[in-house]
Amino acid sequence: MEGFDNIFAINHRLSLFFLGLLLLLASALSLANAETHNHDFVIQATPVKRLCKTQNSITVNGMFPGPTLEVNNGDTLVVNVVNKAQYNVTIHWHGVRQMRTGWADGPEFVTQCPIRPGGSYTYKFTIQGQEGTLWWHAHSSWLRATVYGALIVHPKEGSPYPFSKQPKRETAILLGEWWNANPIDVVREATRTGGAPNVSDAYTVNGQPGDLYNCSSQDTVIVPIDSGETNLLRVVNSALNQPLFFTVANHKFTVVGADASYVKPFTTSVLMLGPGQTTDVLISGDQTPSRYYMAARAYQSAQNAPFDNTTTTAILEYKSSACAAKNCSSNKPIMPPLPAYNDTATVTTFTTSFKSADKTLVPTDIDESLFFTIGLGLNPCPSNFNKSSQCQGPNGTRFTASMNNVSFVLPSNFSLLQAHHQRIQGVFTTDFPANPPRKFDYTGNVSRSLFQPVAGTKLYNLKYGSRVQIVLQDTSIVTPENHPIHLHGYDFYIIAQGFGNYNPRADPSKFNLVDPPLRNTVAVPVNGWAVIRFVADNPGVWLMHCHLDVHITWGLATAFLVENGVGQLQSIESPPEDLPLC
Repeated sequence: MEGFDNIFAINHRLSLFFLGLLLLLASALSLANAETHNHDFVIQATPVKRLCKTQNSITVNGMFPGPTLEVNNGDTLVVNVVNKAQYNVTIHWHGVRQMRTGWADGPEFVTQCPIRPGGSYTYKFTIQGQEGTLWWHAHSSWLRATVYGALIVHPKEGSPYPFSKQPKRETAILLGEWWNANPIDVVREATRTGGAPNVSDAYTVNGQPGDLYNCSSQDTVIVPIDSGETNLLRVVNSALNQPLFFTVANHKFTVVGADASYVKPFTTSVLMLGPGQTTDVLISGDQTPSRYYMAARAYQSAQNAPFDNTTTTAILEYKSSACAAKNCSSNKPIMPPLPAYNDTATVTTFTTSFKSADKTLVPTDIDESLFFTIGLGLNPCPSNFNKSSQCQGPNGTRFTASMNNVSFVLPSNFSLLQAHHQRIQGVFTTDFPANPPRKFDYTGNVSRSLFQPVAGTKLYNLKYGSRVQIVLQDTSIVTPENHPIHLHGYDFYIIAQGFGNYNPRADPSKFNLVDPPLRNTVAVPVNGWAVIRFVADNPGVWLMHCHLDVHITWGLATAFLVENGVGQLQSIESPPEDLPLC
């Protein structure tokens, strides 16, 4: 048997080597038509008026949201970021694979030290083999509340979309959250008190709250459509802490893509996106020419937790001559029905409808079978803290969060990738547990003894080419919740999901190994589980975290250290000369 194992291992390494050569050849062929796009991002404070109030918000180039970047599959982006704001900042290119360019990924103290006020850093990377909607955002504290924008990847020059109808227009729809306060102050106050942060005061579409909020009607976003047109809407949930439903009155969507991967088209009247997720939909101008509200509001799965229950709107407006003759622009828009805030059934129907449109390469022989519990926790009030002002969690505690009972702590003197690359000791360990330290009834009544996780900077080590399966299990510690889990540097196949505790004997029968969706962010069901698979073919240090920013603030994260493989094509590039210092 040992001989067979050795032969199998050699064949696996050879297949990875030849795959690397094929990728290199494909890359070289695509370079003939590829372009390099240069941009300058100036991070600065800008007066922004929303909800009757003007405040200085951190923006890119004075824009809120920031600029939309458009490239073709195979193009290279070079973005010089100059920090003229008062806070440290980094920019993350959400969903970009960053093959061998981990130094450009962006999470603060993970792949780089922050860009200090007055400093700069140039991100350079190629987007290869991805088409659809991605986005970029700050990855420092809560700056992404206002520092974000769309990143659109079109097919290669001259190639059509793989849709039955080519869209006449394309519109990016960025859903966001707005605070009548400085978001940095909001999270700092929550960190000081140990309690939950104040919820947002509004949701936004492309930075505007819409007609249902005070002082907002004049700037409500108008999305044009013509009778008979088929248009492409690129929907991004850029909100900081809230999964969102999205719908348009009297219109249906045909879903064609998600997270820059094409899916088998399906029809729905409502979308649900967790923070970080994108969904591409076709919408047809097949209704009576008029004005129709596009509306978004919260999907709230956590029990007894405060949330922003307001509704943001934009307007889908017909531009046809028939509408002009009837002066449609003066019509009151038609309002769509929206699901109940806790409508998990609608969420399940939607999320389980995704199937990959492309040929899938789902790993079948698994090298690393991992089981990660995810959820909140409560730390007791330290003896040197003021219980009334610094321990405002339930029963005089402080909120925390964890994966496998480890609450992730970012370093402050080095980035994780820098420490790995330079072999700096004492910054992190590689003993993140492959399974929960204790088995328990994850979605049942959990013992209070399990509410307090261990803090640490623990990574999980993966050999290059490892075929990885992760079961992500929600827990009812404090409260069960739908968690959008994002993995940097990778796409992964979502091969199954369900409710209750994952059953390793019965649930593998539900695995879809034929056409599972390829995503970079998975919405783990409330009181449930999801199973993902990927091949560790991108060396570096890659963060995996809940994209509810309050949860990553509390420690709901870990990181994978993926070793270099054989030769240059399987190794991370050298760090750029202008990489910021800590």
